[in-house]
Amino acid sequence: MSVVIVGAGPTGLLLAGDLAEAGIPVTVLERRAEESNLTRAFGLHARSLELLEMRGLADRLVAEGTRLPEVRVRIGNAVGALDLRHPESRFPFILILKQARTEAALLERALDHGAEIVHGAEVTGLEQDARGAVVTTADGRVFTADHMVGCDGAHSAVRDLIGAGFPGRSYPDRILLADVLLTGDLGGAINPFMADAGVSLLAPYGDGWFRAVIWDRTVQGVPTEAPLTLEQVRESLRRIAGDDFGAAEIGWSTRFLSERRQADRYRSGRVFLAGDAAHVHSPLGAMGMNTGIQDAANLSWKLIAAHRGWAPGWLLDTYQTERHPAGRTALRLTDTVLRVATAPAAVRPFRPYVLPALLDRPAVRRRARRTISALNVRYPAPPGIEETPSLGHRVPDLPLPEGAGGRLHARAHRDRFTLLDASPGGAAAAQAEEWSDRVDPVRTGDLGLSGMDVLLVRPDGYLAWSGREPEAGQVRAALRDWCGAPA
Repeated sequence: MSVVIVGAGPTGLLLAGDLAEAGIPVTVLERRAEESNLTRAFGLHARSLELLEMRGLADRLVAEGTRLPEVRVRIGNAVGALDLRHPESRFPFILILKQARTEAALLERALDHGAEIVHGAEVTGLEQDARGAVVTTADGRVFTADHMVGCDGAHSAVRDLIGAGFPGRSYPDRILLADVLLTGDLGGAINPFMADAGVSLLAPYGDGWFRAVIWDRTVQGVPTEAPLTLEQVRESLRRIAGDDFGAAEIGWSTRFLSERRQADRYRSGRVFLAGDAAHVHSPLGAMGMNTGIQDAANLSWKLIAAHRGWAPGWLLDTYQTERHPAGRTALRLTDTVLRVATAPAAVRPFRPYVLPALLDRPAVRRRARRTISALNVRYPAPPGIEETPSLGHRVPDLPLPEGAGGRLHARAHRDRFTLLDASPGGAAAAQAEEWSDRVDPVRTGDLGLSGMDVLLVRPDGYLAWSGREPEAGQVRAALRDWCGAPA
């Protein structure tokens, strides 16, 4: 049993690390001959950090990055704030960290667990049948696997080779990305500025350097291949924000045309799509890398279950039914943000009044922060599976009894379910003994979740089943439904 992953970005590397840790031979094919210094992504949201905590990486990355608790939107003299102090997460902030740092941690983990990374491997051919998939590269190498996953970006060769559609559109607007050294003080927040001239977003790395995302209405005719200079960044900031904030130096930079596209299917037989190969959208919102990380976390445990022979027949199909709607939500949100930022002349005069007023409404703020951070993602019940309370919701990082791992997220396994049992006598936990190779029973105190006292938690931290003082037959039925026949 083996898996080939195409693409060594954050999505592919997280997936590779999970599979390799589970003992599955995994090969990652990367078109680049050397490590990339590409750093388009710059933020990790709460849900991604929770998933990284399950892999022992969150504390390291938090220590390397800058924690920002809010987004402070300025439109002329009007200011609106989006609070990211999530009370339901251990990560009440967005973490500003260059993509390269996140990739480095994920690469180290994947290699430590035995994943093979092959550089200079450009995929040009793909065939599959009932026995597996065969991948060929431009230099004639052949790789075979039981499953393969395309994590090879917006111009995915894998997506093209399986014939998946990529409907959507290219925005006509050129976006500037740059890392700039600013001497001015912008405070501890992400700072979007909107004006008639365009929009600029400044996010501090914490060392005086900022990530700048700029859409400048006056420079849309400049070709994407034209170099971006410090003076051009200064001029755009002055036009949009009214200040260049003492921009003193420019580092990495690029111009690009943003797109809004989503693959019409995330699976074709033994081949899957994840990350930018499955969805691309505006960088406003910092959701691209985060959505890809969440794709990988959703898919990895399902592939592990399939390779170990206990996956229910419908399990791999749920990757499409769960992650395609999540990708669509990311596209819609980032599209809305971009449309507001680049609004036509007839709409722009109303923004200083409407946007701050909306952000003053608690219900709007709550929905916005939970959507952008993916804390509100809920997966539907698979066909034929009992719809119990809170099924498909993210399970909070519940405290566990002494000796049981401290907290749920820190002790969760990428390839095992957790059965939390707060029922009298712990009868539910005893029912999991026959599934001991894939389920960890934990006796615990009051769960505080809608009166439920037994929770079956998926390896990715979402709820598979819940019950209140359930009978033994109900627990066993849930375990059989989700975890297959007992060993």
